[in-house]
Amino acid sequence: MLCVPMPRVCLVSVCWVVPRPPCVLCMCLSDPPPPDPPCPICAHASVFLSTPTMCVHSLSVMLQLSLPSVLLSLITSPHPLLASTSLPPSLPTPTPQVNKITSTQTQIPYDYYSFPFCRPANGVHHYGENLGEFLTGDRIENSPYELQMKVDQSCTVLCSQTLTGKDVSKLKEAILEGYSHNWIIDNLPAASVMVDDVYQTTYYSRGFLVGLTDEKQEVFVLHNHVRIYIDYHQVDEQDAFRVVGFRVRPFSIDHKVAEGSAAGATPTLSTCDGIDLGATGQAEIKDGAVIHFSYDVQWEASEVRWASRWDIYLNMDHTKTDKVHWFSIANSALIVLFLTGMIAMILIRNLCRDITRYNRVPTEEERAEEREESGWKLVHADVFRPPTSHPMLLSVMVGTGAQLLMMAFFTIVFAAIGFLSPAKRGSLMIAVLLTYVLMGSVAGYVSARLYKTFKGKQWQKCTVFTALWYPSICFSVFLCLDFIDVSYGSSGAVPFLEMLKLLTLWFGISVPLVFMGAYLGYKRDAMTFPVVTSNIPRAIPDQPWYMSRSFIIMVGGILPFGACFVELFFILTSMWLGAYYYVFGFLLLVFTILLLTCAEITIVLTYFQLCNEDYNWWWRSFLSSGSTALYVLLYSGVYFTRTVQPNLFATYLLYFGYMGIISLGMFLMTGCIGFAASLWFNRLIFSSIKVD
Repeated sequence: MLCVPMPRVCLVSVCWVVPRPPCVLCMCLSDPPPPDPPCPICAHASVFLSTPTMCVHSLSVMLQLSLPSVLLSLITSPHPLLASTSLPPSLPTPTPQVNKITSTQTQIPYDYYSFPFCRPANGVHHYGENLGEFLTGDRIENSPYELQMKVDQSCTVLCSQTLTGKDVSKLKEAILEGYSHNWIIDNLPAASVMVDDVYQTTYYSRGFLVGLTDEKQEVFVLHNHVRIYIDYHQVDEQDAFRVVGFRVRPFSIDHKVAEGSAAGATPTLSTCDGIDLGATGQAEIKDGAVIHFSYDVQWEASEVRWASRWDIYLNMDHTKTDKVHWFSIANSALIVLFLTGMIAMILIRNLCRDITRYNRVPTEEERAEEREESGWKLVHADVFRPPTSHPMLLSVMVGTGAQLLMMAFFTIVFAAIGFLSPAKRGSLMIAVLLTYVLMGSVAGYVSARLYKTFKGKQWQKCTVFTALWYPSICFSVFLCLDFIDVSYGSSGAVPFLEMLKLLTLWFGISVPLVFMGAYLGYKRDAMTFPVVTSNIPRAIPDQPWYMSRSFIIMVGGILPFGACFVELFFILTSMWLGAYYYVFGFLLLVFTILLLTCAEITIVLTYFQLCNEDYNWWWRSFLSSGSTALYVLLYSGVYFTRTVQPNLFATYLLYFGYMGIISLGMFLMTGCIGFAASLWFNRLIFSSIKVD
C-alpha cells in the first residue's frame, strides 16, 4: 500500500515521539520513511520518527468529507508525547513548564520568576506565545524540574532560597490575595485535588496555591514541596505512551539538612520520610529563613485515552453543568415560545384584521357616517421618514452591530465545531480578533447603505466614523487598563510589539475593509419602501406613560436578558475565575434564542408604538432591544460583588473596564437585531395595505 508521509517532527526540538505508521483515515500500514535531513532547529538527524501518514487511496474518502472535518482530524490527531524505553536514553522527556501566577481576587497576573522560586540552571527561556496568549496574560517559561519517563522520584532537592525582607512581604501579599501556581505538561495544566466538605465530593481545581495562612493571618507558610502525579496511557500494541493526566499536591515542609551533608553541594534532607505522616513542621515565611524546595514524581498507568484527557479540566466545577445548561435552554425556549405566541396573536388576530379593514371597500352607509380611521395605517406617510436626530450615528451603530453580530456568530460556530479547543491557548481570542477585522466590510456596507437611505450627504465622514468609532473606544479603554497592569508590574501588560500587531490588524485590515464595504454600499441604490413619505410630518399625539421612550427601552431588554442570563453566569466564571468554557453547542443555541427574542420583543413594541400613531421607531427599536446590554452590565456587577471578592481598586477598574467594552458591544449587536427586525416588519405590513 502506497502512503504519502506527512511532515516529520524532531524529538529533540519539541520533545515528543510520533510513531504512527498507520494511515490516519484507513489505518493501512505505510512503508518505512526515507532517511531524514538534519533538524533545522537543533541539527539532530537520528531521532526523527514519522508523523501520521496519509494513504493515497484515502484521498477519495477525503473528497467525500467536509473540509472542516478533514482539517480537524489532522489537527487534533493524537500524538504520543512519551517514547518507549527502547529509544536512546538521551532523549528529553517532558518537564513542567511554568505559566503566570494568578489570583481571582485581584485579576492581576504576575510572571512566575518575579517570585523567589527556583530557576533553571541554564537560564529562563520564554516559549513563543501567540497574540491571544499575550492578551490573556500567559507567559510560559521553562522550569528546573527534571522528569524521566516512568521513573518515580522521592524528595528530589531542587534548590535552596534565603528569603529577604522584600521576598517575605511579596509572598505574604500573594498568599493573602490567593495567588496560585499554573504549571503545564504536554499542554495539560496542573490540577490539584480538592475536597468539598459540603457535598462530600472530591474534585479538581486549576493550579495550586502559593501558600497558606492561619485565620488570624499571623503565620504564613510556603508550599515548597510538590508531589507530581503523571498519568500515562500506553498506545495500543506499541511501546509508546501518552500523557493523559497531570496533578500536583502541594506541601509545606520545614526541611532540615542532614548531618554530614557537603557544604555548597545539593544538600541531603533529613525530613523527607515524614511528609506523608505529617511529622514535619511547615516552611514558615520570615526574614532570613532558608527555604529548601523539593519534589516527588509518581507515574501512574491510566485507562483514560488521549482524546478524554481534558475531561477532568472541563468538569472542574464538580456540578451537574449539563443539567444546568439544559435548564438554560429550556428557560430560553419558553421565553421564545411566549413571545412567538404574542406575535402570532398580533399577526393572526389584530394585524390581519387591520389589513382586511384597511383594504376593504367602504359601503355607502360607512361613507355616509364618514367614520375616521385609526391605527397604524394613519402614519403610512411618515413611518419611513428618516430620523431627525443623529442619523449618521444611528447608521454607524447599526453597521458596527452587524459587524459584531457576524463576528460572534462565526466565532461560536467555529468553537462549536471544535476548532477553538481550550487546549489551544489564545485561539479563542485570536478568532475573535480575526473575525472582527474581517467583518469590517459588513460594517461599511450596512452603515453606507443605511446612511444613503437616510439621504445623508457626508458619506466620507460616516465611513470614517464606522471604521474608528467602536475600535477607538475599545482600544482607549484597553490602553488605560494596560497602564494599570504596567504600574503593578503584571505579566498581563501587553508588550509594545503586540500592540503594534493590534494596530496593524485595525488599520491594515479592518479599516480598508470598512472603506471597501462602504464603497459597495454607496454604489447600491437606496432602500425602497412600499409607501411614499410626505413632505410635511404628521403631528404625534400625546402618548400614555407606558408608551414613553424610557419605559419602552427599559422593558425591551428584560426578556432577552432572561433568555441568556444562566449561560452568562458560566461565561463570566470562565472569564474571571479561570474556569474552562467548552459547551459552545449550548452557547450557539442560546445565542440563536437571544437573537430571536430581541427580534420578537422589538416587533411587538414597534407594533404598539405605531398603533398609538407614533412613527419615530428608528432609534426606539435600536435602543429597546439594545437595553439587554444594560441588564448584562448590572448582572456582571452583582456577580462581581458576590463571586470575585475584590480587594484592590485596580480590580474594579479592570473588571468594569472590560465588562463595559463587552456590554457596549452587546448593546450594538442586540440593537442591530431589533432595528433590522422592526424595519422588516414595517416594510411587510405597509406593503400589505392599499394607500390612497
